[in-house]
Amino acid sequence: MNKINKGFIVVLLCVCSVLVAQNNIQKQPNIILLFADDISARELPIYNSTVWSAPKSNTQKGGNTSNLEFRAQTPVLDKLANQGCYIETAWAATVCSPSRAMMMTGRYAHLHKWWHNKDRGKAPSGKGNWNLYESSPYNIASVAKAGGYSTYWAGKTQMNIDGFEFDEGCFTPGEGSYNKAIYTTDFRLETRKVNGNKKLFNADTGKELTQKSYVQSGWYWKPHVQLKNHPSTGKGLVWWPNDKTSKQEIGLNVYGPDVELDFVFDFMERKQKEDQPFFIYHTSHLGHDAFDFLHPESGQKWPGTPKISWDGSKYTRITPNITGDNGVYDTHETVTESGIHHHINYLDYQVWQYMNKLKELGIENNTIFIFCADNGTSGYGKSSPVSQKGTHVPLIIYAPGLNMTKKGFQNVLANMSDMVPTIAELGHVKIPDSYEINGESLIPFLTTHKKTHRDWVYGYHMEKQIIRGDYVLRDGNDVWYDVSQKQNDLISFPKITYWDSVSENHRKERDELLRILPKYNLHEAEHDAPKKGKDKPDPLTKYN
Repeated sequence: MNKINKGFIVVLLCVCSVLVAQNNIQKQPNIILLFADDISARELPIYNSTVWSAPKSNTQKGGNTSNLEFRAQTPVLDKLANQGCYIETAWAATVCSPSRAMMMTGRYAHLHKWWHNKDRGKAPSGKGNWNLYESSPYNIASVAKAGGYSTYWAGKTQMNIDGFEFDEGCFTPGEGSYNKAIYTTDFRLETRKVNGNKKLFNADTGKELTQKSYVQSGWYWKPHVQLKNHPSTGKGLVWWPNDKTSKQEIGLNVYGPDVELDFVFDFMERKQKEDQPFFIYHTSHLGHDAFDFLHPESGQKWPGTPKISWDGSKYTRITPNITGDNGVYDTHETVTESGIHHHINYLDYQVWQYMNKLKELGIENNTIFIFCADNGTSGYGKSSPVSQKGTHVPLIIYAPGLNMTKKGFQNVLANMSDMVPTIAELGHVKIPDSYEINGESLIPFLTTHKKTHRDWVYGYHMEKQIIRGDYVLRDGNDVWYDVSQKQNDLISFPKITYWDSVSENHRKERDELLRILPKYNLHEAEHDAPKKGKDKPDPLTKYN
């Protein structure tokens, strides 16, 4: 072999080795964040609570139960939690809007001013509420976009979505929102004037409600759906169904959570073909109570889901068969009874679908899957400032390609505000030091031998502040608890009445938490946005 040929082969081998090395480099991981609604940590079997929530209907009063009939079964989430990890004490705010604000901004209410569902700070102009994308320009969407992700938002909104930088979306708007032009579904509660007084009516039956409820569009059965920037609809928000085919598909047997997932999978497929990393923000309604249009007189709290069954390795879903009209329906035993456990079971089924889709697309080892919830269960912890009833939510992280050093149960503290900086680190995005972020990235804890994540976690309920560390908890009613030992129900911590009865570590941590709280205690002093707004911070930068 002559020298020229030998040299050519050497160069060729070098090039090939470089190409092989490049192909072996881990691609930027996809991220799926499934944010469930009104689900306390105690509802998931992996948290080993001795009590959970019973259905609420004419025959069941709800509240606590240890009846296994009402225990959720989550084989898929259990597997992900044990193969990945799950956090013992993950906190949110006590109710939907401020908790979603925490999740989407990585900040607490002293900055974004969403103190409670109906307690939001005014915009700098003094007119209307301050939008999250205005108070917090470096939010979950803009950070993901800066990291090179194609972004998708599916499910519940509960806010003005126009200013968020999500590329596409599929929304089931729900509370207080419907479009009368969408004649394909009359599953909505609406106000009508009767003798000059506003009354709440079921549009499906035309009857005035005798039970307590609120204006809402159906987001479960026969749902109201909007698409954002879908290739079939063009730019902007468009109500779905929007063509002849989809209008034929909508009906009693269409289930909102299924519609959301169908469009999410469509997006994932398109992005995988484009070799484009994606971020899915799936804010499911599952877990949230709603008016049961299939049983309008029942007073049931959690409408039934399509029936599913688990055989030890896979789920089978029974195709819904619902017939009837005007409030009189027959589900032909294809829909479950009421109960939050059925909602959680259906979430587990959807997580199973997610895992199957990732395998189908060949990206199961390069996708980070996070499961969490926005606040405690309705009727138990939701909107409660007592102990950690309102703030304690599940948090499961499954990331087979992340080289996680943590596996299974993790006795550490985490907060929903941690998601924005975690996504920033995954996307190699540098948030300017001049911009206040209250969350802390989970990546150092997940991928190193770091034993702890946070020293304390924080939640809020209007003017009430809730904070805890490893030893003590101060709830929104200024009651202190000893949290150094886990309780069987995850909540019945002993109250601290005499500080001499606890250790020096308890007292030191109390003093530290008391030094932290004044920074965030601005509900009265700085309830609204600054009149001039805030200067735009330095731009986001991406690092290698």
